[in-house]
Amino acid sequence: MSYDMKGTIDIHVHAGPSVANRRVDAGDMLIEGIKNGYDAFVSKDHYFPTMMGTDMVTKFLGNGKCMAFGCLCLNNSVGGINIHAVDAACAMGAKIVFMPTFSAKNHIERSKKGFTGVGKMKIPEKPIYYLDDNGELLPEVVEVLKYLAEYHPEVTLGTGHGSVPEINRLIDKAVELGIKKILVNHPFFHIGADIDDMVRWADQGAFIELNAVVFNVVEPAAHHLDFDIVEEVYKRVGYERIVVDSDMGQAVYMPPVDGLQKFAKAIREKCGATDEQMYVMMHKNPAYLIGLEE
Repeated sequence: MSYDMKGTIDIHVHAGPSVANRRVDAGDMLIEGIKNGYDAFVSKDHYFPTMMGTDMVTKFLGNGKCMAFGCLCLNNSVGGINIHAVDAACAMGAKIVFMPTFSAKNHIERSKKGFTGVGKMKIPEKPIYYLDDNGELLPEVVEVLKYLAEYHPEVTLGTGHGSVPEINRLIDKAVELGIKKILVNHPFFHIGADIDDMVRWADQGAFIELNAVVFNVVEPAAHHLDFDIVEEVYKRVGYERIVVDSDMGQAVYMPPVDGLQKFAKAIREKCGATDEQMYVMMHKNPAYLIGLEE
């Protein structure tokens, strides 16, 4: 039996257009979202802000129920940790500002054998590590956090693909400044966090992402993870601080809607999550993070 996706908000979809090969573009994703009763999705690109594309497809292909939103990743292609890029993105309605992903030093070091979804770029990435020699956040990071706290508290801070020490300091400072919306991206995959890290971040008010694409139950692959990680996060972190999304759209994998449906069904059956708990993880929490609900 398939899982009913009505009301789903997937805040991590890799929809094109992109310099990386994608299974769907934002228009395809919106059409599929409408067919499956989605309320919204966020299109994420590692190289370019996505708001122009999502605004256009929502205007011309939307039905007034399912909406497409955009975000910004602070990678080399937008100048790295660049306050001007953040300012422009927020003015354009970005729902999430992610710290470096593909440009993160941690990501580059952990992806030397290749990474699905990388773009066809000519110039090598310049590794970004945003702590100084004393383990403190670089000034440009603090500037971005202060900007979000003061001018755009409605925008979510995504932790990206940085290392555990970076994320620790990032969340500490964000909480100190009063930032309420924090999403920790797949801490168990290419990040190096353990369950105690995840529980600590959740206790600080962050949401922990469970992303379908990296688990064998959805896409079997040598570098993907066993489902017992999902069960541990579900038990230790708790559904109240979890966001379930797809992180899909890569050309080599199934479409995002299919992947997320498969993942949701597994969580329902293997973790024993109730309908109410699934609704919290797939609608209420993401709705809060992108400002659709309080």
